Amino acid sequence: MLLLRDRGADLAAAGIRPYGISRDSVWSHHSWAMTLGVEDVPLLSDGNGEAARGFDVAFAPLEVADVAARSAFLIAGDTVRAAWMLGTDLPDVDAIVAAASPPSP
Repeated sequence: MLLLRDRGADLAAAGIRPYGISRDSVWSHHSWAMTLGVEDVPLLSDGNGEAARGFDVAFAPLEVADVAARSAFLIAGDTVRAAWMLGTDLPDVDAIVAAASPPSP
């Protein structure tokens, strides 16, 4: 989240609005955002795991079902333009910005 906050100007210049999503509650997200200073990156709650299942990134660590694996998606309208499964890595913001940029003629 800090990376998305810190690279916010680059993302905005590419027309990208980043969001974070997890199974945590809205209240947990609010506290976490305030503590880390990432209030400018919207955090969405996937309390029932529907988004994790819908994006096919759900897994069950420690007996908790439908937790999302760390991943990044570039979405335009109703279309997923690009997807990255990140494991424990942070997203490559340069790759995301490049994927969002229109192809050169």
